[in-house]
Amino acid sequence: MAKKKLGLEDLGGFVFSTNDDFDESEYSNGETQEELAPGEQQLEAHFSNKGRGGKTVTIIRGYEGPEEDLIALGKMLKKKCGVGGSTKDGEIIIQGDDREKIMKILKKEGYKVKRVGG
Repeated sequence: MAKKKLGLEDLGGFVFSTNDDFDESEYSNGETQEELAPGEQQLEAHFSNKGRGGKTVTIIRGYEGPEEDLIALGKMLKKKCGVGGSTKDGEIIIQGDDREKIMKILKKEGYKVKRVGG
């Protein structure tokens, strides 16, 4: 069986150049994460226990902005709730069903939050 030859599209848009005069703006598609003000964010607070061995978690979805800011927001929520959790795939996962507490904290920080699901 012959090996498939990789093309540039298989590299995920990665461009490498040794040219000192290289202008990357020619090749960028203009995708930059703009930072929205907390009042412009529409977050959703979900409750879930699926795929976690019956353990309950609160999931915050809908954040738009840089990954570093999402991680910082998740860290702040975990600290204020006194629980563990993680941030991945654009979601903040907080251990336990603390939706009401998390929604109060986020509203105090200026975010728009709505409760989704049971």
